[in-house]
Amino acid sequence: MTSFWIKTLSAAALAAALSAPPALAQAGRTATIALSVNVNTFDPHMTGSFGSDMSLLSHIYPSLVIRGADLKLAPALAKSWTLVNDTTWRFDLVEGAKFVNDEPLDAATVKWNLDRVRDPKVNARIKSWFDLVKEVRVIDAKTVEVETSAPFPAFVDQLSMFFLLPPQWAASHNPATETMSGSRYRMTENVPGDHITLAANPGGWQGKPDFDTVVFKTIPEPASRIAALLAGEVDLVTGIPTSELARVKASKNAIAGSVQSTRNVFIKFNTQKAPLDNKLVRQAMNYAIDKDAIRDSIFDGQAYIEPCQILTPSYFGFNPDLKPYPYDVKKAQALLKESGIDLKQVIEMDIPVATYIQGQEVAQAVAAMLGDAGLKVKMNEMDFGAYMNKYLRSRTLAQTSLLTHGWPTLDADGQLTLLAPGNQYAYWDNAAFGKALEAGRSTMDKDKRLAAYKDATKIMCEEAPVLFLYAQPTTYGVSKRVTWQARGDDWVRSFDMKPAQ
Repeated sequence: MTSFWIKTLSAAALAAALSAPPALAQAGRTATIALSVNVNTFDPHMTGSFGSDMSLLSHIYPSLVIRGADLKLAPALAKSWTLVNDTTWRFDLVEGAKFVNDEPLDAATVKWNLDRVRDPKVNARIKSWFDLVKEVRVIDAKTVEVETSAPFPAFVDQLSMFFLLPPQWAASHNPATETMSGSRYRMTENVPGDHITLAANPGGWQGKPDFDTVVFKTIPEPASRIAALLAGEVDLVTGIPTSELARVKASKNAIAGSVQSTRNVFIKFNTQKAPLDNKLVRQAMNYAIDKDAIRDSIFDGQAYIEPCQILTPSYFGFNPDLKPYPYDVKKAQALLKESGIDLKQVIEMDIPVATYIQGQEVAQAVAAMLGDAGLKVKMNEMDFGAYMNKYLRSRTLAQTSLLTHGWPTLDADGQLTLLAPGNQYAYWDNAAFGKALEAGRSTMDKDKRLAAYKDATKIMCEEAPVLFLYAQPTTYGVSKRVTWQARGDDWVRSFDMKPAQ
């Protein structure tokens, strides 16, 4: 396709095309997507970053199932799947699918990938996602069975986030720094920290994609992403301040909007440090925050107030009976007095900068409101990498920190497990909460699962392991060269886009 266009362009036109911004070089056939952070690895088993690494890799590697822009599961390499019994799943695969190097995308490849991700020697970043997998059996080339050690209701949902590597190629290459495509696109250029270019796979098993070229461009600052969109340099940006949506809408080159997301924002409490080991203090801090004011003044009314749980209605297991902590400063002050803590002590708050939509503004507002209730809060701003090191490596988070959780399975089992006893993300240890989660994942009965998660969310609301805030809006800007079906999870994919007519 590219050689055809080069042959038919005049020399002047070719020069103009090559000097144009990436999104304009092949108007209508190139999609350029702005990312807020760098892609850190090309190994899909070594990352859980859906808004960057995984979104890129979903273009290069296949998955058994896919979650569409409507947030519903759809077939991909697996044409269909069946629950044989409570602990066995069977998948029927597309026939004839291959990687670019002609390795087959068959049952043996699926088995190898599930074995690899569970191998302790590999130490895969996403190993815990598949701890319940007991055995993977190849029935024939296009049929694979997966047996789990206990019921795993969210297994198929989890597979929408699991991408397949070619086994023979991986034996002699480093998947962290190299790629071998088995999906819609192959990588043709990688300029670390700047952009990654993908080209469509000719004759791929998924058919011809709408765009010949896809460019992922790293632009950390929201203002710079907006400028690139308005200048025609990119086609899709996300995570822009709600205050900028009107300006983008008023431009001739782009449209903008927001949808409710599945990512919950909260102030995480390190209950291993005083005074956050005191439930009365945690409850007091929840009463001290005017969440409606934050929603209206910072997000122009476009955030969803969390009803005392880190789930939104999109999640299976959401508890519709819970209500947000009301804003009540006097109640907060009374609880702090009852707690007996020394109000002169400083409570620190770790804040990752340039990470969450208007996150620093939110943290400042929360700190000021906690101050009105009588607490002294010190804010520690740091880049996201330093924050994650404190969070997961050194495990030295301050008493409080600004954090978000979102889980693309849209199942309470994934989202709530981040606070389960023993989980490295938790910083909270509540046996009753853990028992309720175990009950929810130990049966395939939907009603029993919902009852278990109702118990778990009630405990969460009462014990307040976090300061419940809101689900941040998914804000976006899209060039008029393309159309994009906005989605409320973190995926940013060119196959959710189409060239504008």
